[in-house]
Amino acid sequence: MHKHKDQRVGVFVDVQNMYYSAKNLYNSYVNFGKVLEVAVAGRKLIRAAAYVVEAGLPEEPSFFKALQDQGFRTESKELQIFAGGHKKADWDVGISVDAIKMSKQLDVVILVTGDGDFVPLVEYLQYHGVLVEVIAFEKTSSSKLIEKVDDFIDLSSDMKKFLIKARVSRNTSARTAVRRSPASQQTSSRGTTQRRTPSRNTSARTPVRRAQTERRTVSRPISSRRVSGRTR
Repeated sequence: MHKHKDQRVGVFVDVQNMYYSAKNLYNSYVNFGKVLEVAVAGRKLIRAAAYVVEAGLPEEPSFFKALQDQGFRTESKELQIFAGGHKKADWDVGISVDAIKMSKQLDVVILVTGDGDFVPLVEYLQYHGVLVEVIAFEKTSSSKLIEKVDDFIDLSSDMKKFLIKARVSRNTSARTAVRRSPASQQTSSRGTTQRRTPSRNTSARTPVRRAQTERRTVSRPISSRRVSGRTR
């Protein structure tokens, strides 16, 4: 699709959808700053909104702040937990309503999600003359959504640009290494690994013990000896 600098664009990010797609596919995080840069592509950015869910995790405030620093306006809602333990955290309706409200001020709506529930929104916007682009992971995106939109960018096409590898804790990696070490190895006080070898002293003591046992057997007094059923 041809993109020109005079187009007014609005970017709407389904953060939950992107977070779990990146985690499940590549054990990584999405670089939302790079996603926004590619989405805008030198055009006029009117609105960039990131829709997040608050689950009470300690790292959430810093993550939300990072999104804001990258140019996103964050919209948040609390995680809903129902009586049976079922949890719900989606922004399908909220994103759709905001995109429709903004559509009169936009030439292009860019959805950063692979959720097929947005197909009716795509059809509505296109019917009213708005171009729709989607940026997501093709492997976890609805095929119908990809088919309907005017342009699709697969984040898997450039993982170095769009993904940030999850860091592994040093303590976790150390525990994993210990678990994988052979049972025949032991760790020395300096932190190096040594193989267990039979003790030389143990092997040397074995003949001595045998010799001592033989001496005790020979020196034992014989009180009687039976020959042909009689005692001498």
